Amino acid sequence: MSTIKEATAVAPAARRPAPEPQRPAKKRRAWDEAPRWQIYTPLGIYLVFTLIPFYWILLFALRPAGSTSLVPWPMTFDHFEKVWTDRAFGTYFQNSVLVGVATLVMTTIVALAGGYALARFDFKVKRAFMLGLLCSQFVPGALLLVPLFEIFAELQMINSLGSVILAETVFQLPLSMILISNFIKNVPYSLEEAAWVDGCNRMTAFRIVVLPLLRPGLIAVGSFAFVHSWNHFLFALMFLNNQDKQTIPVGLNTLMSADSVDLGALAAGGIIAAVPVVIVFAFIQKWLITGFSAGAVKG
Repeated sequence: MSTIKEATAVAPAARRPAPEPQRPAKKRRAWDEAPRWQIYTPLGIYLVFTLIPFYWILLFALRPAGSTSLVPWPMTFDHFEKVWTDRAFGTYFQNSVLVGVATLVMTTIVALAGGYALARFDFKVKRAFMLGLLCSQFVPGALLLVPLFEIFAELQMINSLGSVILAETVFQLPLSMILISNFIKNVPYSLEEAAWVDGCNRMTAFRIVVLPLLRPGLIAVGSFAFVHSWNHFLFALMFLNNQDKQTIPVGLNTLMSADSVDLGALAAGGIIAAVPVVIVFAFIQKWLITGFSAGAVKG
């Protein structure tokens, strides 16, 4: 009987859950211990110095000509109307859009093909080719003007938007191929092999399996090519003669003369040139950061 009582007394104690192990205290980081004013004060100063130039441009673009007020009131859009109609900025804008979109498409397609070859195939001159791509980044665009001008003159492409598109594409290809090849290396090769086992050829496997995974990289490369061609001044200045073929950077240059500068029109033209780029980056910033970071993992 005593044995049964002892077992009954011990049984409830045996059913008690074991105490949970205590988790180690989270290590506090240096910036967690810093006062907030030490973080936000430098950021606020940097933000002020960053936004002041933008406010100054808006001030000159929106206030009436001859006004010295530090507040754009009364507000006017005469400067925008002047550059869009009288200074043919509508034509410049269309030409810049055409050059930017065409450069984006051509750069992405060619860099995608070249980047896949660099990532998936081994050939004798691969290292030399990669070295050539890297070294080409140290060549300034001004050194390409004379040979490109001679080539386009022989092809009768001077004063044609096609010459600017080809020049911008050639200038963007080396970096674009390197980025896309590094991004493709991050895609497991076993995925393509599995598609081959299922009956797909190399092109079909690439289109179905690999290409959807390259979206951040393609967006990064395409946006970089678009923005560079949109803002590039040198090629459009040298290869285009007629006013109806010029782009926005060249159009901004026409607003400045040796005698005077129309600050209101120049500020309005700068805003027109900057707005499309700001809108593009606002929509693609998530994929842009992912694409550039993934393309820099492997080399």
